[in-house]
Amino acid sequence: MKRRLGSICMVLGVLLLLAAIALVGYNRWDNYRAGKSAAEVQTALEDAINSAAANNVRLSPDDRAEDMGTVAIDDYEYIGTLTIPSLNLDLAIISDWSYAGLKITPARYSGSVSTDDLVICGHNYTHHFGNLKYLESGDTVYFKDINGSIYNYEVLEIETLQDTAIEEMTSHISGDWDLTLFTCTLDGQTRITVRCGRTE
Repeated sequence: MKRRLGSICMVLGVLLLLAAIALVGYNRWDNYRAGKSAAEVQTALEDAINSAAANNVRLSPDDRAEDMGTVAIDDYEYIGTLTIPSLNLDLAIISDWSYAGLKITPARYSGSVSTDDLVICGHNYTHHFGNLKYLESGDTVYFKDINGSIYNYEVLEIETLQDTAIEEMTSHISGDWDLTLFTCTLDGQTRITVRCGRTE
């Protein structure tokens, strides 16, 4: 009986180990895929922005996008690009967030650059927002809209919010923030939140 129980435990242990290895492998593949997707759409969006500028075409805003213009690439609309030099990140930003869209690149959660309340969310993939926790006060962040206008920001504060703190994330209750970036922590229970102010 003891021998049989030991064999069952050994088989279960091996199965759990294989499941853990498969999960780590999947997470690495998903992280790689996310980085590749983000790079491809970033290049396509930069090409569209540069083409519009070269042809003197102004991509006008629309009401749905809270007065920010958009460029369509594949199945998504994009409002511009986000650059974080200290993290070596250049990312296209989707106009309206969705779980499927966040698998490609970060997205606008709410707000606009024109009303100084833009909130951008992203997955914690390494090539998306996975390294936000390494930002420091004073680091620079740039947002370029689809017409080529560049908005300069400075990191003012980094905080951790509960996943239920939606009002604190999107409103000016806790401060006057012009740009907020956020992502999940690894356990998914809290959000690393980066608050930025315009420097222009």
